[in-house]
Amino acid sequence: MKTQILKIIVIEKELAQHESYKSYFQNFPDYDLVGIYCCANEALKKYKKVSPDVIISEVDLDTISGLDAIKLFRRKDWNVKIIMISLINDFEIIKDAFKRGANGYLTKPMSEDKLLHALNCVRKDGATMSNDIVQKVVSNFHRKTYKLFSERENQIVDYLCKGATYRMIADKLFVTTSAVNFHIQNIYLKLDVNSKSEALTKLEQL
Repeated sequence: MKTQILKIIVIEKELAQHESYKSYFQNFPDYDLVGIYCCANEALKKYKKVSPDVIISEVDLDTISGLDAIKLFRRKDWNVKIIMISLINDFEIIKDAFKRGANGYLTKPMSEDKLLHALNCVRKDGATMSNDIVQKVVSNFHRKTYKLFSERENQIVDYLCKGATYRMIADKLFVTTSAVNFHIQNIYLKLDVNSKSEALTKLEQL
């Protein structure tokens, strides 16, 4: 039986990457690149005309972020498959993408083999993740959690135990250092300690 050709659109703000995608899809007989755009707004305007089966969208986009665009595309077509791509493999962003309705998450750089594998997985199984994302998800589910802390506090405790500084934690969680300091003071209060070294010792005991 002949395989259905799926229509694909790509949203990538770097114009230099557009030619690479066009070149890739020339070698994918089961997929047809029907549109490539620099922003989500442009893709939304052309959506009805191209009616894609799969959207490949960068997370970091101008005006409307790739994550915010997910719900807008879902309003256009609940059944469309959406694959997010990014340089960042932070677990919180990955989790947020799937919560909003993404079907896949891939990290750059993108290669022809990686892209084709992802599309085939979405076609067959309805979802896809690159190997480093799978490892990230598994490691986060293996992460030790403590009942006395909130979810955010557990995230900070995990980074503290790995030797991260306040600035590193803030960058990872996309918050200010003041916010990190606020949570750490609450952690110290719950542990009844006054310093990072005391906190780490108490955590080991727990």
